[in-house]
Amino acid sequence: MKLDEAWKAKIQGLAPEKASFPVSKRKKILVFSLHTGFEHWVIPHTEEVVKILGAKSGAFEVKASKDIRMFEAENLTKFDAVVLNNTCSKSDRRNLFWDKLYMENPEADTVMLMQHAADLEKSLLDYVENGGGLLVLHGGITMQNNSRAFSRLVGASFDYHPVQQLIDVKLADPSHPLVQAFPKTGFRHVDEPYFYKNAYETLDFTPLLYFENGKVTEQKTPNTEGITYVSWIRPQGKGKVMYCSPSHNAQSFENPDLLRFLLNGMQYVAGDVDCDEMPIGKSRN
Repeated sequence: MKLDEAWKAKIQGLAPEKASFPVSKRKKILVFSLHTGFEHWVIPHTEEVVKILGAKSGAFEVKASKDIRMFEAENLTKFDAVVLNNTCSKSDRRNLFWDKLYMENPEADTVMLMQHAADLEKSLLDYVENGGGLLVLHGGITMQNNSRAFSRLVGASFDYHPVQQLIDVKLADPSHPLVQAFPKTGFRHVDEPYFYKNAYETLDFTPLLYFENGKVTEQKTPNTEGITYVSWIRPQGKGKVMYCSPSHNAQSFENPDLLRFLLNGMQYVAGDVDCDEMPIGKSRN
């Protein structure tokens, strides 16, 4: 599916007329779309969706970038929230900052490059801890996938995904304000069903969406029991984090309910939404 004017106009027509929650002021959002590893074809479509949602609702001013210098502290402070748009890293190190720095300076001292990469990651962690918002979309979870600190921030690390297939997405709590766009029975769409590891095991987040493991085919280790979460939120320090796996495909954004959900998520990480943030891992202990 081409990212052309016709598709943009279609999304413009489907996008919400206004935000779901009161807007205290027009917030500034950085949508970051650099990838060094797997290239999701939906990256430019997702960037455009974020721009359209911000502009049509009037809730956000959106800046797009692929420059890792945006993660330097003095640049991050210009934004109320950051959207990581399928920022997939290379599979060997799973560190997008290292990947980009090394590509730009292959003859540089590797210790210095690693330190620079660590500084950029810490800048992002500090940004959220001090009140910034972070919305991670689909493959963006792999950006720093070998970093335990990033895993804790986001709520999980990527493990693997089976082939794309039709998924029945369910609502973890139909009464939660962030999922009110969807029917209480959930929705269906074609996507990669992501499975997770590391911080995911602690369930240190409030789940929003899930699928039933037994309905997912071609799993690496077949699991017919339980569920896997598709989207969740969590506070971190003074900041807010949301992960949303949908979607690998631009066609998914033609669902106005999903567009509303993403706008709700943007409002949540930008600090406009008060809602239940009890981590499910703690609530079950």
